[in-house]
Amino acid sequence: MITRHILTIPGSGRRVHYRRCGKGPALLMVHQSPRSSAEYEPLMRKWGKHFTCIAPDTPGFGQSDPLPGTPEIADFADALCETMDALGIGPCPAYGFHSGGIILVTAIKRQPHRFKALAIGGYAIWNAEEMRIFGERYLPEFRPSPYGEHLAWLWHRMLEQSWVFPWFDTREEARLPVAHADVSRVAQAVMEMLESGDAYRAGYGAVLRAPRDIPAVDAAMPPCLISAYDGDPLQAHIDRLGAMPAGWEARKVATPAEHQDASLAFLRRHGGDASCPPLAQDKNEGWIALQDGLIHWKGTPGAGKLVLHAPAGELAEPDKDTLVIDVPGHGQSDDFEDPRAAVEEAALALGAERVLWPAPPPGVPDRLYPDMAPDRFGSYLQRAWAIARAEAFFAPWYEAGTQHAIPLRPEVLDPQALQRRARARIIAGNAARRWHDTLSTIKGETR
Repeated sequence: MITRHILTIPGSGRRVHYRRCGKGPALLMVHQSPRSSAEYEPLMRKWGKHFTCIAPDTPGFGQSDPLPGTPEIADFADALCETMDALGIGPCPAYGFHSGGIILVTAIKRQPHRFKALAIGGYAIWNAEEMRIFGERYLPEFRPSPYGEHLAWLWHRMLEQSWVFPWFDTREEARLPVAHADVSRVAQAVMEMLESGDAYRAGYGAVLRAPRDIPAVDAAMPPCLISAYDGDPLQAHIDRLGAMPAGWEARKVATPAEHQDASLAFLRRHGGDASCPPLAQDKNEGWIALQDGLIHWKGTPGAGKLVLHAPAGELAEPDKDTLVIDVPGHGQSDDFEDPRAAVEEAALALGAERVLWPAPPPGVPDRLYPDMAPDRFGSYLQRAWAIARAEAFFAPWYEAGTQHAIPLRPEVLDPQALQRRARARIIAGNAARRWHDTLSTIKGETR
């Protein structure tokens, strides 16, 4: 099972979210931008047979706090090393794809003693003209607009980046041979971008501005394998790497599977056999591992009350002597076939004395929770946004009449608030209806 954890870095107070899976020596896995460690879940399940896979969200992505100011690539590399220290990880092998590889190569140049080996998927060596083009257009400001126009741009930006590269270059010469219309892949990337918001420009920008040099030929460095598969826009950059230190090699491979297999074999060869030490984690937030999945919680274990949120909603910050959770299928919690049983099991594990079950919202469930499944054209995003706006005017949201009007509050119609509610509704999907039905059967109960 993949488990999830929050860790606060001593001194700075910066919070880092990380995933863990497997057994054996520690393997650090650094994701690409603007994604999160979630992209490594399939790989962690495979590689977890050989390593304890540890995948943090880099600063500003996923559930990790951003770095202050306008950080450069060295700041992200140093933040990674700080995370290793806080976790209690000694020298270990590491894997990074695209911008994750840039962070790792920067880190190994600054602190080579931290790593036993690197395996990198694609390493960009941009020329001056490419850097100019990327600097001008690759990282537009990402701010939610009141009526959701930014969502149409976001969907097509994530979809079409497999059609042409860079994503904005629609010349025939920019076409990629790996074009797809995989709705689930695009939808995941969209949700991760919505989580990062405009902070994506700091992390991605630092990667794009990073010096494109690898360690000098005579540098004493741990071994490194750089590989790129057919269709990867960075495969051609293998020819730009030039001379490398002893123990460094680069190769072109045919498929993503071949890249992954070569990377794993290289990491196993150099990873050692020491067991991964216990990893540090915070005590006031985390994920409870139940039989069928994870439940995200915040607060103080053993607190008197467990407070639950409404369907299609999200947790609030806990008060003193309370606990809160993302209810099943919402927020950062997995879905469960029996939501009530999952909540009661979580309450028992957290030591909560009683559960405060909210009343279900008024309205017809079939109309309150329309389908939020991602579709080929991204129309579900606009549907969620329209509901987020309507529920600021009417209760229930679908009754657009004077008799159902509610007081208007500017903070509820703020674009950032709209985006949070729309995103929460999309994440909940069909789980929102199941949670509504669960609450309807236990209205007014406490435990």
